[in-house]
Amino acid sequence: MRCDSHVHIVGPADRCPQVAERTYLADVATLKQLERVSAARAIRRFVIVQPSFYGTDNSVLLEGLDALARRGRGVAVINPETTSARTLSGMASQGVRGLRLNLYSPLRERAPLAARFEAVEGHARDLNGHVEVIAPIKLLSENASLLRDSRVPVVIDHYGLFAGTKPDQPDAVSLLELLAQPHAWIKLSAPYRVSADPLATRADPAWVAAILKVAPDRCVWGSDWPHTPPHDRHMGSAVLSPYRRLRYETLVDEFMAATGSAELSERILSDNPTRLYGFE
Repeated sequence: MRCDSHVHIVGPADRCPQVAERTYLADVATLKQLERVSAARAIRRFVIVQPSFYGTDNSVLLEGLDALARRGRGVAVINPETTSARTLSGMASQGVRGLRLNLYSPLRERAPLAARFEAVEGHARDLNGHVEVIAPIKLLSENASLLRDSRVPVVIDHYGLFAGTKPDQPDAVSLLELLAQPHAWIKLSAPYRVSADPLATRADPAWVAAILKVAPDRCVWGSDWPHTPPHDRHMGSAVLSPYRRLRYETLVDEFMAATGSAELSERILSDNPTRLYGFE
């Protein structure tokens, strides 16, 4: 069964409050809307990822997992100092399989990646899950040894946010060496986050080829639906910022074309996420 390994669900702001320090107001994006737009490409499984504007309140994510039942998995954000083993166990029973560290968005973690990673790694082990990292490629390169030595699987978001870097440059070589490790995974998601075009639907072919060469069995695909606005379009906490206008079908089709292989595309859409997220 095909899986979209990176989506966000957003509830009404009056019922599902967003953090006060947010840089824009996110519009509603429901599970029903997602299932409607993904149906044409036979995608039935989803990994809901906690967005930055909900902070550590994973309520909307968990509601989505309850609605999806066996077709859903989650990547949550926690405060490692205050989250109990009981809370983690409850989240795991609902389908949470990863913990996210955000060093990219305007609401990113301000502490160094090493400190945040070490604080959350033990919780990920208790969860029998992974740590998902969203960070620019330079930061990933600077912390490559930390990620290489992780005791849990590591999932890199959005092509490693390589924008402006070519696959043969030092930071890129460091990332690709990391991805050659058996515990390192990467999401082929949100090509517009690694392009000068905020509506790009296909990543740089040279990068796609480089990633697939080292980690074809540890890539998963994600739409990044509902395609949150670029950071420079955030106009303040009270301003509803529109999502990027992209066709879901186009993102799927462009991804499949970029791999150059229907068989490999299906592995990335189906087999790989089944292993990473423990789908039945």
